[in-house]
Amino acid sequence: MKVLSVASEIYPLVKTGGLADVAGALPLALAGLGIEMKTLIPGYPAVMQALGDVTLSLHFDDLLGEPARILSAQVAGLDLLVLECPALFDRPGGPYLDVHGYDHDDNWRRFAALSLAGARIASGELPGWQPDLVHVHDWQTGLVPAYLRFFDGPKIPSVMTIHNIAFQGNFGPDVFPHLGLPQHAFDIEGVEYYGQVGYLKAGIQTAWAVTTVSPSYAEEILTPEFGMGLEGLLNRRVGDLHGIVNGIDVNVWNPQTDRDIPQRFSGAELKARRQNKRAVEAEFGLVDDDAPLFCVISRLTWQKGIDLIAQAADDLVAMDAKLAVLGSGDAQLVYALQAAANRHPGRIGIKVAYNEPLSHLMQAGSDAILIPSRFEPCGLTQLYGLRYGCVPVVSRTGGLNDTVVDANPAALAAKAATGISFGPVTLDHYKRALRRAVRLYSDTKTWVQIQKQGMKSDVSWEKSAALYAELYSSLLPKGSH
Repeated sequence: MKVLSVASEIYPLVKTGGLADVAGALPLALAGLGIEMKTLIPGYPAVMQALGDVTLSLHFDDLLGEPARILSAQVAGLDLLVLECPALFDRPGGPYLDVHGYDHDDNWRRFAALSLAGARIASGELPGWQPDLVHVHDWQTGLVPAYLRFFDGPKIPSVMTIHNIAFQGNFGPDVFPHLGLPQHAFDIEGVEYYGQVGYLKAGIQTAWAVTTVSPSYAEEILTPEFGMGLEGLLNRRVGDLHGIVNGIDVNVWNPQTDRDIPQRFSGAELKARRQNKRAVEAEFGLVDDDAPLFCVISRLTWQKGIDLIAQAADDLVAMDAKLAVLGSGDAQLVYALQAAANRHPGRIGIKVAYNEPLSHLMQAGSDAILIPSRFEPCGLTQLYGLRYGCVPVVSRTGGLNDTVVDANPAALAAKAATGISFGPVTLDHYKRALRRAVRLYSDTKTWVQIQKQGMKSDVSWEKSAALYAELYSSLLPKGSH
């Protein structure tokens, strides 16, 4: 089976969040099931620099007003198709934001062009390669199934994955005439969404199947609380909605082989983690003692519950615990965390940055990771935590709910507990979860049992890749695969 994946970011070339990890890991996992996946990504500067040998595979004289080329390349075992369009993608800043942290004002055109290129490749314009199906990710590629629906070409099955429904790609109606879609596509059955052009809405409306990144999140987004205005449409399409939990790349995230940590270890030698803990403490200027070390590795936003972490920072120190925070985001939350670090030197440390190697060290050396998200489609940091014996303390939502077994008395008795979960997401319930974590940590035997059970969790892509393969097959004509 041949599948075209279209994504706006992919690990290890360009990453702002979990979408990149999924886009990078899924093709490798599917290869073992006989599925050949090529991934179309934009030619950002970081992507172009990473390319070695390339083949020019396709040329567009006019892709939404710009000349563009498709380059084929292989990087890190991935089969890539890179959309080289300097006018749209060769610029400073990140994939979506400029150097000042604002959205690029032509994001509507940039990602419509990516989607149009994806639809044209899916329709057979790439010489010598015709995909059986196209898999698109988030609003940036939501127009791919819409172009396929409204083109006169072959009807290629499409799967749309929602990684976070909070980001929808809604733009004013004035952009519609520039998208190259027929006039009748600006309709409730097409791309129109409350008078605007909705890129994510278009994908949900026109894809053959819709997936999201955990079974619990697939249920949650059917409600007004989590559906962010799209719950009505999702309920109409509920028969085509599937929740498939993300996995992680267990080769990249492996405490026995990880090059980013001073001391490698396995579940059988958890004492070896102590050296990593000392390294985390040194990195964050924390005192070296036996108190539990909590970490946060996150975008510092309200969605992630970071305000609760800041509000409860004094309480955490009063419980004789320490905190190391790595992340960037909301300026007010950064300020609140830095103020807490200033109040408690040696007990709280913060680094405002994105730092992949340091995140490996923190998972390998911290005792627990705090993830009090208000909503969490899947979450990956708790999966890394499980793998590294860094016990997740999570809110009971979305993928956090599907992947962490709470250390309640029954789960502890059955030796099934892998973390601590709490709900609802309030300051009071979060503080109770912290107290419970500190109490469990003081019982070394129980804590080690939770760590070991977490490290046994299957957080790989194996099961999930099989579910995607099954879904793809169900959309193809009977007998074709």
